[in-house]
Amino acid sequence: MNPTQLKRFITIVDHDLHVPRAAASLDIPLASLYTTIDKLEAETGQPLFSRAKAGWTLTPAGVLLREDAQRLIDESPPEVEKPKVPAGGKAKAAKGKGRAPSVKGQPKPFKKRQGR
Repeated sequence: MNPTQLKRFITIVDHDLHVPRAAASLDIPLASLYTTIDKLEAETGQPLFSRAKAGWTLTPAGVLLREDAQRLIDESPPEVEKPKVPAGGKAKAAKGKGRAPSVKGQPKPFKKRQGR
């Protein structure tokens, strides 16, 4: 199991099964946290939470995962911090500049001129 997914699961449990609060504390989008829950449930083959209007509760599989999750996280190697990428996006290629001034008006080498 992915340690990041397990940390997110534990954070949900620590925030009294309140997913929006857990997402805010992890500083990730809510949809990403729901995706993590779906992946964990698919990997375990069991639902981890029972969802109701009154609130969420842990299923027996969720209780077992909660007991093993901290041990699995402690056994996993520490995460390597990703380097920060400066904002700004890709550089755009200059278009429409044409050829260099010294060769303007001359045909391109090994090319035929297109007649009209």
